[in-house]
Amino acid sequence: MSRRNLTLLTDLYELTMMQGYFLEKSDDIVIFDAFFRKNPSGNGYSIACGLEQVIDYIRDLRFGPEEIDYLRSTGLFRDDFLAYLSGFRFSGDIYAIPEGTVVFPREPLVKVIAPIMEAQLVETAILTIINHQSLIATKAARVVHAARGDGVMEFGLRRAQGPDAGIYGARAAVIGGCIGTSNVLTGQLFGVPIKGTHAHSWIMSFPDELTAFRTYAKIYPNACILLVDTYDTLRSGVPHAIQVFKEMREAGIPLSGYGIRLDSGDLAYLSKEAKKMLDAAGFDDAIISASSDLDENLITSLKNQGAAINSWGVGTNLITSSDCPSFGGVYKLAAILDKETGEFIPKIKLSENTEKVTNPGNKTVYRIYGKETGKMIADLIALEHEVYDPDKPLMIFDPVDTWKRTYLQPGSYTIRKLPVPIFQKGECVYQSPAVMDIRDYCRQELDTLWDEGKRLTNPHRAHIDLSNELYQMKKQLLDSMSTYMMQ
Repeated sequence: MSRRNLTLLTDLYELTMMQGYFLEKSDDIVIFDAFFRKNPSGNGYSIACGLEQVIDYIRDLRFGPEEIDYLRSTGLFRDDFLAYLSGFRFSGDIYAIPEGTVVFPREPLVKVIAPIMEAQLVETAILTIINHQSLIATKAARVVHAARGDGVMEFGLRRAQGPDAGIYGARAAVIGGCIGTSNVLTGQLFGVPIKGTHAHSWIMSFPDELTAFRTYAKIYPNACILLVDTYDTLRSGVPHAIQVFKEMREAGIPLSGYGIRLDSGDLAYLSKEAKKMLDAAGFDDAIISASSDLDENLITSLKNQGAAINSWGVGTNLITSSDCPSFGGVYKLAAILDKETGEFIPKIKLSENTEKVTNPGNKTVYRIYGKETGKMIADLIALEHEVYDPDKPLMIFDPVDTWKRTYLQPGSYTIRKLPVPIFQKGECVYQSPAVMDIRDYCRQELDTLWDEGKRLTNPHRAHIDLSNELYQMKKQLLDSMSTYMMQ
């Protein structure tokens, strides 16, 4: 599983269109944008994730003999096209918003500039990678926000939709803010902390609970989190855990990283009662960890009830994003290069659904911050050639309700271009940071949002505006298409 050829990880129509382009317009240079239309789970933002795996996919994109033989066996592809595929290499440019960045609907997360055959082929893989990891990273950020500073551990591997979802979902969860994962392979592959306790089966395999606890404490004295709900949490589990902690203290064993885990029952009531018992015995710094089908809503409820839990293990509802199982990213043609002028001709997709009308042209994204607060004011989707000077005034406006305008005084704001070059002429020019560094960056990104934008329900909607030049280009294309359709 560590090295797989993912070249055929695509939809059939990408290849049939590719063959059509090969026969009719193989030298067209185009721009495709990968973006999403709606934040998942009713959230106020999303977290970009998955770029490292996109890079691996593009770098390893090769049609070997097995792939060519399989495609030939379908009877759909000509020999001259298959001969072209046998020497295929991605030769284009890719720009992307780095992993861990807070992002919003309609912003190009990935921009591909390449010959049309190449740009078409990579669509499906880019979307499946970016959609999945961005979904889980965003869900993790919600869960971590609900935990209000407590550590959140991801341990959903056994409930994930297969090994890849478990491995890369855990990676995304850590980027979104989790302190670690139970997934050992993810730990090995990406250098993230691995954490865990023990199962009920450990307790049940011994003659009694106390013996099970003593044995575990002997083996793991510096990571002694005891699962206390196998038989009776308050009358058996917690008292036995306290007895073992006392024995460790009397033996001179330093008590670090120790505590209990609750996995069933009324977690608010049990945690508060367990806390009283631990405090009375002199273990007021003991960790009280909880699991049991948690999500951001249940964690918020438990926090509001005064639960004495300070560590959270979240599995199924995180790794599957159970309330919103898809991210909804799309990949749309934005421009075609005019060979005579060397300029990109903007393209637009129309729809009866307003949210499905695309933004045309060769675009980029700028983020605007208040200079004094460091908080995000708005994002500005602009044409690539547009440049902004924070020492000059800036007027931004809502692209739908255009009367909603904000005037920014010179020197009152800062501005940052979000996309960075990833591939140039087929060569990777970007080095992905370590996952834990991306996690730190993601935390800094979240700190630039106002609290109102991070609410779990009814969050403040971020302002995502179009530059005036892009807005006028889009309006002109819409007007011309309306005229065309009336003829």
